[in-house]
Amino acid sequence: MKILLFCAKGFETMEFAPFIDVMGWAQNDYGYDVEVVTCGYRETVVSAFGVPVTADVRIDQVDAADYDALAVPGGFEEFGFYEEAYDERFLSLVRDFDRMGKPIASICVAALALGKSGILQGRKATTYHLRGGHRQKQLAEFGVEVVKDQRIVVDGNIITSYCPETAADVAFALLEMLIGAEKAGAVRHDMGY
Repeated sequence: MKILLFCAKGFETMEFAPFIDVMGWAQNDYGYDVEVVTCGYRETVVSAFGVPVTADVRIDQVDAADYDALAVPGGFEEFGFYEEAYDERFLSLVRDFDRMGKPIASICVAALALGKSGILQGRKATTYHLRGGHRQKQLAEFGVEVVKDQRIVVDGNIITSYCPETAADVAFALLEMLIGAEKAGAVRHDMGY
Protein backbone atom coordinates (compact mmCIF):
# COMPACT_ATOMS: atom_id res chain seq x y z
CA MET A 1 0.00 0.00 0.00
CA LYS A 2 1.23 3.46 -0.84
CA ILE A 3 0.43 6.52 1.24
CA LEU A 4 0.92 9.92 -0.36
CA LEU A 5 2.23 12.33 2.29
CA PHE A 6 1.58 15.81 0.94
CA CYS A 7 3.81 18.60 2.25
CA ALA A 8 2.68 22.13 1.56
CA LYS A 9 5.18 24.93 2.12
CA GLY A 10 5.22 25.82 5.82
CA PHE A 11 4.04 22.36 6.98
CA GLU A 12 4.63 21.48 10.61
CA THR A 13 7.35 18.85 11.08
CA MET A 14 5.70 17.48 14.25
CA GLU A 15 2.66 16.64 12.13
CA PHE A 16 4.75 15.17 9.29
CA ALA A 17 7.04 12.88 11.31
CA PRO A 18 4.44 10.52 12.86
CA PHE A 19 3.29 9.34 9.43
CA ILE A 20 6.91 8.44 8.60
CA ASP A 21 7.59 6.76 11.95
CA VAL A 22 4.32 4.85 12.41
CA MET A 23 4.33 3.49 8.86
CA GLY A 24 8.08 2.86 9.12
CA TRP A 25 7.64 0.73 12.24
CA ALA A 26 4.75 -1.14 10.58
CA GLN A 27 6.87 -1.87 7.52
CA ASN A 28 10.23 -2.49 9.19
CA ASP A 29 9.23 -4.39 12.33
CA TYR A 30 6.15 -6.22 11.04
CA GLY A 31 6.66 -6.43 7.29
CA TYR A 32 3.35 -4.72 6.56
CA ASP A 33 3.08 -3.27 3.08
CA VAL A 34 2.80 0.45 3.94
CA GLU A 35 5.09 2.69 1.94
CA VAL A 36 5.10 6.47 2.43
CA VAL A 37 5.77 8.66 -0.60
CA THR A 38 6.42 12.32 0.18
CA CYS A 39 5.05 14.94 -2.21
CA GLY A 40 5.34 18.69 -2.70
CA TYR A 41 5.08 21.36 -5.35
CA ARG A 42 8.84 21.29 -5.76
CA GLU A 43 11.64 18.87 -4.95
CA THR A 44 12.56 20.64 -1.71
CA VAL A 45 9.76 21.76 0.61
CA VAL A 46 10.65 24.04 3.51
CA SER A 47 8.72 23.47 6.75
CA ALA A 48 7.31 26.11 9.10
CA PHE A 49 10.54 26.42 11.03
CA GLY A 50 12.93 26.26 8.11
CA VAL A 51 13.63 22.53 7.91
CA PRO A 52 13.96 21.46 4.25
CA VAL A 53 12.49 18.10 3.22
CA THR A 54 13.25 16.47 -0.11
CA ALA A 55 10.02 15.22 -1.67
CA ASP A 56 9.95 11.88 -3.44
CA VAL A 57 7.58 13.21 -6.11
CA ARG A 58 6.18 16.54 -7.26
CA ILE A 59 2.43 17.07 -7.30
CA ASP A 60 2.37 17.21 -11.11
CA GLN A 61 3.69 13.61 -11.17
CA VAL A 62 0.90 12.23 -8.97
CA ASP A 63 -2.20 10.28 -9.94
CA ALA A 64 -4.48 9.42 -6.98
CA ALA A 65 -5.20 6.04 -8.58
CA ASP A 66 -1.60 5.00 -7.81
CA TYR A 67 -2.02 5.50 -4.03
CA ASP A 68 -4.10 3.92 -1.29
CA ALA A 69 -4.34 6.89 1.07
CA LEU A 70 -3.52 10.58 1.46
CA ALA A 71 -1.93 12.10 4.58
CA VAL A 72 -1.73 15.85 5.13
CA PRO A 73 0.09 17.61 7.96
CA GLY A 74 -1.05 21.12 8.83
CA GLY A 75 1.14 24.19 8.84
CA PHE A 76 1.56 27.86 9.58
CA GLU A 77 -0.08 30.66 7.65
CA GLU A 78 2.88 32.97 8.23
CA PHE A 79 5.17 30.44 6.51
CA GLY A 80 2.93 30.20 3.43
CA PHE A 81 1.02 27.01 4.23
CA TYR A 82 -2.31 28.08 2.72
CA GLU A 83 -0.72 29.33 -0.49
CA GLU A 84 -0.06 25.72 -1.46
CA ALA A 85 -2.68 23.89 0.62
CA TYR A 86 -5.41 25.99 -1.06
CA ASP A 87 -3.93 25.67 -4.56
CA GLU A 88 -6.43 24.13 -6.98
CA ARG A 89 -3.97 21.40 -8.02
CA PHE A 90 -3.94 20.05 -4.47
CA LEU A 91 -7.68 20.55 -3.92
CA SER A 92 -8.35 18.58 -7.10
CA LEU A 93 -6.10 15.78 -5.83
CA VAL A 94 -8.04 15.71 -2.53
CA ARG A 95 -11.30 15.40 -4.47
CA ASP A 96 -9.85 12.51 -6.50
CA PHE A 97 -8.88 10.58 -3.36
CA ASP A 98 -12.32 11.15 -1.85
CA ARG A 99 -14.17 10.23 -5.04
CA MET A 100 -12.29 6.89 -4.98
CA GLY A 101 -13.23 6.38 -1.31
CA LYS A 102 -9.60 6.28 -0.21
CA PRO A 103 -8.60 7.27 3.34
CA ILE A 104 -7.60 10.90 3.82
CA ALA A 105 -5.90 11.78 7.11
CA SER A 106 -5.32 15.40 8.07
CA ILE A 107 -3.84 16.94 11.17
CA CYS A 108 -4.86 20.27 12.69
CA VAL A 109 -5.37 23.04 10.09
CA ALA A 110 -4.87 20.68 7.15
CA ALA A 111 -8.62 20.07 7.55
CA LEU A 112 -9.16 23.57 6.17
CA ALA A 113 -7.74 22.47 2.82
CA LEU A 114 -10.11 19.49 2.84
CA GLY A 115 -12.94 21.87 3.65
CA LYS A 116 -11.97 24.22 0.83
CA SER A 117 -11.91 21.27 -1.58
CA GLY A 118 -15.60 20.68 -0.82
CA ILE A 119 -15.26 17.08 0.37
CA LEU A 120 -16.29 17.92 3.95
CA GLN A 121 -19.52 19.71 3.09
CA GLY A 122 -22.25 18.25 5.31
CA ARG A 123 -19.76 15.96 7.07
CA LYS A 124 -18.31 15.97 10.57
CA ALA A 125 -14.74 17.19 11.08
CA THR A 126 -12.55 19.28 13.34
CA THR A 127 -9.50 21.50 13.15
CA TYR A 128 -7.33 23.66 15.43
CA HIS A 129 -9.45 24.49 18.46
CA LEU A 130 -7.41 26.97 20.52
CA ARG A 131 -7.17 30.78 20.21
CA GLY A 132 -10.92 31.20 20.44
CA GLY A 133 -11.76 28.49 17.92
CA HIS A 134 -10.93 30.82 14.98
CA ARG A 135 -9.90 27.96 12.69
CA GLN A 136 -12.96 25.88 13.62
CA LYS A 137 -15.15 28.84 12.63
CA GLN A 138 -13.32 28.99 9.29
CA LEU A 139 -13.94 25.26 8.78
CA ALA A 140 -17.66 25.74 9.45
CA GLU A 141 -17.77 28.33 6.65
CA PHE A 142 -17.08 25.46 4.22
CA GLY A 143 -20.37 23.80 5.23
CA VAL A 144 -18.72 21.41 7.68
CA GLU A 145 -20.42 20.14 10.83
CA VAL A 146 -17.58 21.05 13.20
CA VAL A 147 -17.11 18.81 16.22
CA LYS A 148 -15.50 21.08 18.78
CA ASP A 149 -14.82 18.77 21.71
CA GLN A 150 -13.17 15.74 20.10
CA ARG A 151 -9.43 15.39 19.49
CA ILE A 152 -9.95 13.25 16.40
CA VAL A 153 -13.03 12.99 14.21
CA VAL A 154 -13.56 10.18 11.70
CA ASP A 155 -16.33 10.52 9.14
CA GLY A 156 -16.23 7.69 6.63
CA ASN A 157 -12.85 7.78 4.89
CA ILE A 158 -11.83 11.15 6.41
CA ILE A 159 -9.77 11.67 9.57
CA THR A 160 -9.38 15.18 11.01
CA SER A 161 -7.90 16.37 14.30
CA TYR A 162 -7.73 19.50 16.39
CA CYS A 163 -4.08 20.21 17.18
CA PRO A 164 -0.47 19.04 16.69
CA GLU A 165 -0.68 16.87 19.83
CA THR A 166 -2.96 14.47 17.95
CA ALA A 167 -0.43 13.72 15.20
CA ALA A 168 0.62 10.22 16.30
CA ASP A 169 -2.98 9.17 16.95
CA VAL A 170 -4.00 10.31 13.48
CA ALA A 171 -1.17 8.25 11.97
CA PHE A 172 -2.31 5.20 13.95
CA ALA A 173 -5.93 5.79 12.88
CA LEU A 174 -4.82 5.85 9.25
CA LEU A 175 -2.76 2.69 9.74
CA GLU A 176 -5.83 1.01 11.26
CA MET A 177 -7.94 1.97 8.22
CA LEU A 178 -5.32 0.38 5.98
CA ILE A 179 -4.36 -2.84 7.80
CA GLY A 180 -6.99 -3.34 10.53
CA ALA A 181 -7.28 -2.65 14.24
CA GLU A 182 -5.43 -5.70 15.54
CA LYS A 183 -2.31 -5.20 13.43
CA ALA A 184 -2.27 -1.42 13.98
CA GLY A 185 -2.74 -2.02 17.72
CA ALA A 186 0.38 -4.19 17.83
CA VAL A 187 2.45 -1.44 16.19
CA ARG A 188 0.99 1.13 18.58
CA HIS A 189 1.85 -1.05 21.58
CA ASP A 190 5.44 -1.64 20.46
CA MET A 191 5.90 2.08 19.91
CA GLY A 192 4.80 2.70 23.51
CA TYR A 193 1.45 4.37 22.79
